[in-house]
Amino acid sequence: MRLQKRVLIVTGSPGIGKTTVLTKTVGILKKQGHRVGGMLSREVRESGVRVGFEILDVGSGSRGWLAQVNLKNGPQVGKYRVNVADLNSVGAQAITQAVGTCQVVVIDEIGPMELFSLKFKEAVRQTLENGKWILAVLHWKAQDQLITEVRNREDAEEVVVNLENREKLPELLAEKANAFLRAIG
Repeated sequence: MRLQKRVLIVTGSPGIGKTTVLTKTVGILKKQGHRVGGMLSREVRESGVRVGFEILDVGSGSRGWLAQVNLKNGPQVGKYRVNVADLNSVGAQAITQAVGTCQVVVIDEIGPMELFSLKFKEAVRQTLENGKWILAVLHWKAQDQLITEVRNREDAEEVVVNLENREKLPELLAEKANAFLRAIG
């Protein structure tokens, strides 16, 4: 029997549309009546200039800052400082909550900023061991033991977003989720 893939990894170059693909997939799954939770990260722009990244709890709608250019404290990634407090209280909490209440868990993204939070890493590992269908973005070149663990799972499938496939991917990913959810009853 073929192993059912339940960890769908979305990757691709920066700015290609990974978060847009995830957001559209979440919309499709919710419209179909599935319980979807977890976290999405979105860039925040002011006057056309990116000033940071926001975290959105897919289930509750709570928001926080993942990173900002104007933050005074926190680990630095490029020109941004990571807001570990919001990452823990909104991001990691959203993932943990989704494991207990949802059919599909979304994690956007497992990357350099998020990896500063031990609670985030713990939430991701808990989700991987839980048996839920997971849709996660992996940073395209970040190196970490957690990223290696996710990539090397037998039940994981990696999809690279590119200009040719990004419009069709949300429907395809939703169908993969539906196939998994039907198979587990």
